[in-house]
Amino acid sequence: MSDYYNAFEMSPVPAPGPDAVAPEPFRGIYGMPAFVTIPTCDLAASVDFWTRGLGFFELFGIPGTLVHLRRWAFQDVLLVSAASVPEQPPAVSFSFACVLGQVHSLVEGCRALRPNSVDGPRDTPWNTRDVEVITPENARIVFTAAKPFDPASQEARNLEAVGITPPDLGHGDSHGDNEEHA
Repeated sequence: MSDYYNAFEMSPVPAPGPDAVAPEPFRGIYGMPAFVTIPTCDLAASVDFWTRGLGFFELFGIPGTLVHLRRWAFQDVLLVSAASVPEQPPAVSFSFACVLGQVHSLVEGCRALRPNSVDGPRDTPWNTRDVEVITPENARIVFTAAKPFDPASQEARNLEAVGITPPDLGHGDSHGDNEEHA
């Protein structure tokens, strides 16, 4: 028996599929459970790339110091002014969910602003289509879109091998809430 359970109701990420619709940009104020802070030498140029290329919007800013960007709920980025940024992208990356229908426009938008900034898209063994973007600040950002689930696919077998099965296949318990797991 697996300790995993369905908790998709707490996520803004829509169910995977070719017709999945991205949620609207989320403009509410909340306690952020996680966020990324990225130093930049040119706050205006960074905001331009993140908004026009990556689809974020400016939630608020402190002139010359910080800009808080967001896409969906829980997709927060703080761009902060810095004297310098790394010359090379780090090995570590930060990932944001997107939907399949956003992949092409994200790639095209980033390439229009910075032609060599995009690697991909590529499909993963865990059933996503990923695009890696190197931002003007040399941050390594990955946009990842879940692909439709095919129970007969190698990706489904990969997930099942680590104990993750879709609730509709009848493997183990499926819980619609967190009460007995909290």
